[in-house]
Amino acid sequence: MSFKFEQLDVWNLSLEYFDLIYDFAEKLPDSERFNLKSQITRAATSVSLNIAEGSTGQSDPEQNRFLGLALRSLIETVACQRLITRRKYVTDEAHLNQLDTKAQELAKRISAFRKALVSSNKNIRENHTTYEINEF
Repeated sequence: MSFKFEQLDVWNLSLEYFDLIYDFAEKLPDSERFNLKSQITRAATSVSLNIAEGSTGQSDPEQNRFLGLALRSLIETVACQRLITRRKYVTDEAHLNQLDTKAQELAKRISAFRKALVSSNKNIRENHTTYEINEF
């Protein structure tokens, strides 16, 4: 028996991103163990957990709210990545490009899922920002 969230493509994509982030974080120096390393891995964990938690079937607006939290956590991981590259802790361009590509794909999937929930339930009145792919 599987849970509903385990059948969601967006959740499975978040797991791929989670793995990439953890591999990325392992490259950080010990001095960042309790700062950027902890922050980026907790944010990546939050993406997957919010997608899962929102899928409990309570309501579309509630699921949309959790997807919004997942998107915010995803943006947090991207911001952490930028700080890490700014400090030149990780300079592996291939890994950085892979992270960016996966983050953009995941952001588009989360946003599309949110849009589908809004379309299917006209009772949702949440104002939200839409992101263009180049804004990530």
